[in-house]
Amino acid sequence: MTKRIQFTAHGGPEVLQYVDYQPAEPGPQEVRVRNRAIGLNFIDTYYRTGVYKPPGLPSGAGSEGAGEVEALGSAVTGLKVGDRVAYATGPLGAYSELYVLPADKLIKLPDSISFEQAAAVMLKGLTVQYLLRQTYAVQAGETILWHAAAGGVGLLACQWAKALGVQLIGTVSSAEKAALASANGAWATIDYSHEDVRARVRELTGGKKCPVVYDSVGKDTWEISLDCLKPRGLLVSFGNASGPVTGVDLSILAQKGSLYVTRPGLFTYASSQARLQAMADELFGLLASGQLKVEIGQRYALADAAAAQSALESRQTTGSTILLP
Repeated sequence: MTKRIQFTAHGGPEVLQYVDYQPAEPGPQEVRVRNRAIGLNFIDTYYRTGVYKPPGLPSGAGSEGAGEVEALGSAVTGLKVGDRVAYATGPLGAYSELYVLPADKLIKLPDSISFEQAAAVMLKGLTVQYLLRQTYAVQAGETILWHAAAGGVGLLACQWAKALGVQLIGTVSSAEKAALASANGAWATIDYSHEDVRARVRELTGGKKCPVVYDSVGKDTWEISLDCLKPRGLLVSFGNASGPVTGVDLSILAQKGSLYVTRPGLFTYASSQARLQAMADELFGLLASGQLKVEIGQRYALADAAAAQSALESRQTTGSTILLP
């Protein structure tokens, strides 16, 4: 029997169970992967707590990882047993030694990228790709605001923005995290534990504010984000770390300058194998050139997934966190 993490009820990290598990044989268009490293992401906690609903209970957890192809469905082409692969948009269940998923969710992993690097960067890197390159195509010389700049996604965003010639202002919760964001390319940082984010953004932009704000925090930063946008600016709300934004009065968008708001998700942007491959190609190209580097701040055994999620939710982590089967 193999091992996996599952939950049978919604709740805190304590609901995660490390159990024996027998994965199904791959269907015609599916592949079984032996995971070598697994990514940890905030979206995993949303499914555990019930903010997002899994297809059913008991449910597996996670959707990102990297490993080797162990078995192929009868109709799968373009892959063979032993191939090194990575994924970020699979069905729930990646927190497992063995994982069965559709073949079109897999990307072949270049030899230059390790399993650990891939598990740490796939979902976060693809997220940064669609946010900076598609949701709002940032331009060289622009000044943007990014909340939680010292997290796994944030550190990649700092680097990617710098590579594009964009001045990224990153919010952080401590001097240590400010230094980390700066070291990864943030143009400026704001420590919200003792600085006024609105005032500092006005100061840094000469009163012009930002054309776009990227906000993965949610409820606690909603009003702040709106106030940091220039007229007709775009708020990209892509996470709920402090809780979901609810009860929105749309008239506030007119009052604050005819603003736009979007709530995007990776699965919509990586909606086909071709789109997923194109996004991954750009990500891998930046990694190969050295313009992007993966910061793995924490490694946990798969059995300790509950502790890993607890650390993530309490903002005790920096960079990416991975689970090792």
